[in-house]
Formats: sequence, structure tokens, C-alpha cells
Amino acid sequence: MQDAPLKPFHFADAARLVRAGVPVAMVTIVDVKGSAPREAGIRMLVTADDLVGTIGGGHLEWRGMDIARAMLSEARPPRRIERIPLGPALGQCCGGVVQLAFEVLGQDDLAWLDAVEAAFAAGKSLERTVRTTGAIAVTPSRALLPAVDLEADGAWTDTLVPDEMHVVLFGAGHVGHALVKVLATLPCRVHWVDERDTLFPAGLPDNVEAEATDSAEAVVDQAPAGAYFIVMTHSHALDQALCERIFRRTDYAYFGLIGSRTKRAKFEHRMAEHGIDPARFPEMTCPMGVSGITDKAPAMIAVAIVAQLLQVRDQRLAALTASQATAMHP
Repeated sequence: MQDAPLKPFHFADAARLVRAGVPVAMVTIVDVKGSAPREAGIRMLVTADDLVGTIGGGHLEWRGMDIARAMLSEARPPRRIERIPLGPALGQCCGGVVQLAFEVLGQDDLAWLDAVEAAFAAGKSLERTVRTTGAIAVTPSRALLPAVDLEADGAWTDTLVPDEMHVVLFGAGHVGHALVKVLATLPCRVHWVDERDTLFPAGLPDNVEAEATDSAEAVVDQAPAGAYFIVMTHSHALDQALCERIFRRTDYAYFGLIGSRTKRAKFEHRMAEHGIDPARFPEMTCPMGVSGITDKAPAMIAVAIVAQLLQVRDQRLAALTASQATAMHP
């Protein structure tokens, strides 16, 4: 396994490797019975000397890597399903049974890979129908949650949903830098905004886009629905202007402002004077971060904030799950 930090899985990485001519296999958990390290729909990419994403680590992941690399080197069928009992076969304590789908990706896969990326960029879902041979079909889906349906003949239907967090981070100070380092390891997209382009480091992570602009308020308007806004610029005046701009929207997943309770009280007073309805102030999280972490070092603050973002993400997914279950069984 590579020594560099593990990268989260993105379909764009699969397309990039195929275009670069790098032999690569995609491994997907398509069915789980009993206890297992990860759930169905989780996937990773395997090359001869690299790994992108994880299906849970441990012996299951090593077994998946071995099979994938054998397929890359021995001209085996481009797709196959392997049933792996975790207890008897691998000696893992989970004790469940996992079925893994293996796909050797090539030029013929670029059409559906590009279709997935285009759909995700537009916030739309797709359904992928996969058989052991033949072309892969992708069709639009209205699903809100990812799912995998494994058929008796070894084919499977993969419902792909863009559930990544879209984080809009205003401020490239010490905490902003620490936040980006943590977010780089997660399934999210980060739009990092600051007036000062000299503060952005070279070699940004693949999931981070930096923008130097003196029109940060316009970035608020352009962010997608469900965005996670984090405000921590070098200027209290700019912080306040961004907060007021964010309050014009009602479709964000999270809105956080760095600062103390005193800063919050002052901002609320000023924003009320500027016409912001005080009834909406509870939508703004300030101070940010999960409770119980008192250390103010940038790395500590970053971990506390990211933990809070993940809590919000899980709550949103739970609400979607409950809503979908109600729709199916009213």
C-alpha cells in the first residue's frame, strides 16, 4: 500500500487514470450480509502500486487489492464478483459475508465515467447497470440515497448519488490551512476563497479549488444548494458582509462563523440593524466545532469544525433515509 495519505474515492480519479493509460481496477462492495467493515456502495481504485479510497482496510481490503492486481496483470475477465466470508476466509472478527465487484477500467468506460461526473456536477443522480460482459448503461435517477442491487445472474444495478459535501471556505489564515489539510482526506469538494492569492499554498489537494477574489460575496450566490459555508476571513467587516449575504439564502446545509459568543452577539446586533430577521440567527453556528475541545491551536480547531460538519452530513443523510422509507411505505 502506498506511503502517501490515502485519498478519498472520486470517479474523476478513475477517468484521469484511464486517460493517462494507467491500468486500473475499481472494486465495489455490492452486497453485505452480517457485520462488515463498510457498507454496500463503497468503492476503491487499485493500480499496480497505488490505492484510491478504501473498502474498510484490514484483510478484506488486502484480499480485494490482490484480486484486482491479479486481474490487471493476468488478462482475466474485465468484470467479476467475488463472495468473501470475513470469518472463515480472512479471520476477521466481523463475521459477515461481503461480495465484491471487480471492474478493470479502460477507454470504453470513459463514456459512463464522464456521464457520472457531469451528473454529480449538476447535483443529479444516475443508475448504472453492470453485467459481467457488454457495455455499461447509465440512466438518470431520482434517487436521494446510494444503493446497490445484486442480481442472481451476477449483474448489478448501482445507484450513484452525489452525496459529497460542497464546502465553501472563506479565509486562508492558519485555521483555513489546517481545515484544508483535514478536508483533503474526506469525500468533499472545497472552494477556498481569499482576497490574497499569495496565501494559497502550491500543490493543492485534488478536491480543493482556490480562488483569489475581492468579490467574495458573489461566491456565496454561486454556491450550489446544500453548501457548507465556513466564514473565517482576516476582516470582521468582510465576515459580517459574508454572513449577511449567506442569510439571503435558505438552501445551505451548514453556515458557520469563526469567533466567540461575544463576536456572535455583536454580529447579530449589527445584522438586525441591517434588516436580517433575528429569527434566522440560530441557523448560524458561532462558535464553530463540536463541544469539549478547548484547545485553540489551528489543527485542534480544524478537527472540531470538521467533526461538526460530519455530524450535520450524517443528520441530513438520516433525514433523507427516513423520508425515502416513508415514501416507500406510507
